[in-house]
Amino acid sequence: MIFDLHGFGPALLAGALMTIQLALSALCLGLVLGLLGALAKTSPHKPLQWLGGSYSTIVRGVPELLWVLLIYFGTVNLMRSIGEALGKPDLELNAFAAGTIALGLCFGAYATEVFRGAILAIPKGHREAGQALGLSSPRIFWRLILPQMWRIALPGLGNLFMILMKDTALVSVIGLEEIMRRAQIAVTASKEPFTFFLVAAFIYLGLTVLAMIGMHFLEKRSSRGFVRSAS
Repeated sequence: MIFDLHGFGPALLAGALMTIQLALSALCLGLVLGLLGALAKTSPHKPLQWLGGSYSTIVRGVPELLWVLLIYFGTVNLMRSIGEALGKPDLELNAFAAGTIALGLCFGAYATEVFRGAILAIPKGHREAGQALGLSSPRIFWRLILPQMWRIALPGLGNLFMILMKDTALVSVIGLEEIMRRAQIAVTASKEPFTFFLVAAFIYLGLTVLAMIGMHFLEKRSSRGFVRSAS
């Protein structure tokens, strides 16, 4: 089957690049939030446990689309106040930044549970061995806990990242010109919705396959020196 894209091919490729940039930006933010959330939930201090649990529960309980809309439209007055204080009354949060914050916030909430499970899966004896060697708590976490945690958490994080890439389509509602926004513009101009939405589906599928290949490489690399038990 040959698709006539009516000259919108470069625009769709630009949308794919924007989708990748948005997904990677949200991933970076989400990993930081997820790790902080997991450390809070596994902390011996009750206030930190409450803070990490509240973040995970509240964010996961609200649809991602609502977070995109709330962050984009809800920061208008805040950004205006900051802009007036800085002498820039037109200061506003653009669609890319709002999408990154919203998707990163949601990714981090789910990643919190993935990291938490990975931390709890590490035998307590490893931490005790570090203490017996006289290592400080930060050094124990950095040298003993973190490497093992990443290896255990990678499969779950890979699944979350593939979901995140598809969730980038939600940011089209606030005007960011990623794949779906570009496809909608092409549909409006050409009146061929099936063609362009099918092409968009193939692009998302291609990005998913690339992400799976990347995750397979990372999992294989992180598992060097470990023997997998037979299922």
